[in-house]
Amino acid sequence: MKTYDVYGIGNALVDTEYAVDDHFLAAAKLPKGMMTLIEESDRNRLIHLLEEEHEHEVVKQAGGGSAANTMVAIAQFGGKAFYSCKVASDETGDFFMADLKEAGVHTNLDDGREAGVTGKCISMVTPDAERTMTTHLGITRDLSVRELNPDALANSTYLYIEGYLVSSPSSFEAAKQAQDLARLSGGIVSLTLSDPSMVENFKSSFDEFASRGVDIVFCNEDEAMLWSGAKSRDDAMANLKSLCHRVVMTCGKEGALVHDGLETTMVPGVPTRAVDTTGAGDMFAGAFLYAVSAGQSYTEAAAFANRAASLLVSNFGARLTLDVVKSQLLTER
Repeated sequence: MKTYDVYGIGNALVDTEYAVDDHFLAAAKLPKGMMTLIEESDRNRLIHLLEEEHEHEVVKQAGGGSAANTMVAIAQFGGKAFYSCKVASDETGDFFMADLKEAGVHTNLDDGREAGVTGKCISMVTPDAERTMTTHLGITRDLSVRELNPDALANSTYLYIEGYLVSSPSSFEAAKQAQDLARLSGGIVSLTLSDPSMVENFKSSFDEFASRGVDIVFCNEDEAMLWSGAKSRDDAMANLKSLCHRVVMTCGKEGALVHDGLETTMVPGVPTRAVDTTGAGDMFAGAFLYAVSAGQSYTEAAAFANRAASLLVSNFGARLTLDVVKSQLLTER
């Protein structure tokens, strides 16, 4: 039996969240609903614009990063997760490391951290619950094969690759090596496309992942259509099935379209009042991977993941508390 259910690799970030309106996004010249990579000087100007000029206050600050959110969800549900990442030996890095330890996620961070600046993400949520993000990668831009733990990876049932890693050459190489190591040890390789901007700007990198072998791709319908070049959800699914063995496509409030290698099924969403969509895809992937690791079918796993994502978006922030998970999700199963 494998030691870990899922081994994740991704950008380690600390999230700061603000409630804004469309007018602010226009004033800041930010594309709504997208993730934009920025430098530290740009981040400082944005914080000034948010807090000094427009008097927005921080709604929530927490450990983040897409794959980290997914690993935390898996651990909260009772699964075993390992996360490879890179944070600096600064106060923000201390916070991130302690946050993962408290969640029960094992990491490579006990092996030591370098001097530098830990990555940070500003998430701005509009009244329609859409999130717009800016990310200063900091030291996580230098994530490399040195942050991999081959023993933990060989002892994991699933590998989960965060698509944001394609923006850094060293991170992309680390993700590809992790992909190769997983395949050598009989692991199941899963990949999330992460964000439409990543697919638009790094399509060839995702093509390379697929050519090396991807067993499961996680995406939303916009990302699926961008990668496949299709004009509809169904055509995108047909195209993705030719690239990856199995496909899990989230479709907002409608639910999720999943292909388990044999059958394609639309699994209805769970009605909710959304206030913040930050981390919805991360939570969905964590709940889905936990459920399939526990022996559930793709349809059953997607139904559980829909419930988890629905609960998440009804609250601010990219993660749920363990108490909420236990009282409102695990008691339903």
